[in-house]
Order: sequence, then C-alpha cells, then structure tokens
Amino acid sequence: MQRRRFLERAAGAATVAAALPISGCLGSVAGGQSERDYDVGMTATTFRPQEVTIAVGESVTWRNTSARTHTVTAYEDAIPEDADFFATGGYEDEATAREEWWSDRGGALENGDEFTHTFEIPGRYDYVCVPHEQGGMIGAVIVEG
Repeated sequence: MQRRRFLERAAGAATVAAALPISGCLGSVAGGQSERDYDVGMTATTFRPQEVTIAVGESVTWRNTSARTHTVTAYEDAIPEDADFFATGGYEDEATAREEWWSDRGGALENGDEFTHTFEIPGRYDYVCVPHEQGGMIGAVIVEG
C-alpha cells in the first residue's frame, strides 16, 4: 500500500514539474528580455520574484506555477492614492476580494492560470495571496514614473 501511495505522489510531482516553465532557470536572453511569458510566478507559498520594477503604463502578468490555488489581491491601503485597485476575480475592493475567497474561493488561480494588470500611476503596490497570507506570500510592484 505504501509503494502505491509513493508511486501516485511521484507521478503527481512529475506532472507538476512538467507544467513548470524551465525558462526561469535559463536566465535571460540577449537584450535583457526574459524568456518567460509571465513576470511573476507563484510557488507553494511565495511570489517569484517577490518584487518587480516596471515603468508607468506597463503590465505585470502573474502565473500560478504551483499545484496550490492562489490569488493576487492588492492591499488597498498600500497602493498609490489614485491607483486602480486590482485583484484576481475582478473585485473592486480588498474586503470583497477577501470575502469572496473565503466564502467561495472567488478569484482563484489554478495551476497555469494567469492574471495581468496594467499600472498607470507611479509608486509602490503591495499585494497578497489571500489564502497564503499567514505564510508570508506577499509581493510588491514598484512603478517608476
């Protein structure tokens, strides 16, 4: 019985590993452009990288690269005053995003799912994965003007 359980888990791990992009290990290509087609990946309990810096008008794409379900939810009190709030699920405020996650897993990103947001106001934008906040899954986007 233990051997069967081991084989099932090993097969599951191989499936997850096969779904992860290997480009994160390859670094960047000429001109500094990343080979990945996303900016921030999600592991079991972290955003990778935890902080990204972009210019005004650019977008950030998050991709769930783990087997766990995640969210991307801005801390309303930790984004620039005139900035648009952002959250997976399209919620208009942090309280609603949190409530929807805890009541019905609203805003969930499953393995391979992506979320993109365009940043129009310079400043620091702190965000969180709601279900993994206690584990420290917090990130930041720095937007330079």
